[in-house]
Amino acid sequence: MSYKLFIPGPVAVSEKTLRAMAQPMIGHRSTDFVALYQSIQPDLQALLYTQDPVYISTSSSWGIMEGAVRNVTAKKVLNCMNGAFSDKWNDVALRCGKEATALKFEWGQPVDPEAVRRELATGAYDSITLIHNETSCGCMSDLPALMAVIRQFPDVISIVDAVSSFSAMAIKKDELGIDVFITGSQKALALPPGLSLLSPSKRALERAAKIAGRGYYFDFIEFQKNHENGMTPSTPVIPLIYALKSKLEDIKAEGFEARYARHLRLNRAVRDFVFGKGFRLFPQEAYGSVSLNCFANTQNIDLGALNKILKSKHKLVIDGGYGKIKGKTFRISNMGDETDETIASLLRSLESALAETPKLAS
Repeated sequence: MSYKLFIPGPVAVSEKTLRAMAQPMIGHRSTDFVALYQSIQPDLQALLYTQDPVYISTSSSWGIMEGAVRNVTAKKVLNCMNGAFSDKWNDVALRCGKEATALKFEWGQPVDPEAVRRELATGAYDSITLIHNETSCGCMSDLPALMAVIRQFPDVISIVDAVSSFSAMAIKKDELGIDVFITGSQKALALPPGLSLLSPSKRALERAAKIAGRGYYFDFIEFQKNHENGMTPSTPVIPLIYALKSKLEDIKAEGFEARYARHLRLNRAVRDFVFGKGFRLFPQEAYGSVSLNCFANTQNIDLGALNKILKSKHKLVIDGGYGKIKGKTFRISNMGDETDETIASLLRSLESALAETPKLAS
């Protein structure tokens, strides 16, 4: 039985995007593939607001998140942690054999620029990891403020995960000075999972060229060599690249500013409705995500029962919380191809389902 996803990824994929994946296969070393790869570079660069190359990786975003740490960290990496995925990045860095410091904040609290400044001022670090929009708790840190601090430390290479914020809002890579920009296909881009995008600065490539033990699959230098020839280092997931081309056409047709405004408008519609039911955001409102909302379960409802009703009666699902805040929070996505009409329909279903949902015993 099919049902619509309003979880924070993967999100619903349009029929147009699915059709784009059904094109005949081509060789990944053919002139046809080179033409496909090169045709999407200008639109990718425009959407990242960058002059730097944008590599295409057949992997989840964690592949290039790990790869980035291995490519640019010689001395020590500072992992800024305020949720499940940023916490995991510290574990990944340590498993890669890198020296790493966990700069911890409570889940749902933004990364504090002054705390970052104090740590970087020790001179111990040559790289830093940040998750812009921590999906696990719906908290979006102040990226411009953080990058203003990081730019004051020229030896530190910044690695920024924008997996769930990219294309939902403007993130101007070059203007902000982001060295390694990472995103994935299954969030606001509304593509199936399995594709990630990586855009390194010249500084990041220069650092990578000096690092031993980069590995092969996520080696920035291999990516760059192949990029210059309109190719990827290894066999890519060609159907998803066709889907990406189709999606970039959709985004261009809608217009960047209209797309950002739509995401913000739909986000606020969900937020206002759920506030009206007596819930509140889990993060501070000023740092709430624009691509999803993470609500605190202040009404102590049975979130498992709620989702069963939504799935069986309304053919949709939301998320009942992630990690250590599962059951204490719920998340509703508004990212990707959602419209005023689809969100209005979601809220009608939620209204009905909430009326049937029992509260947990206190």
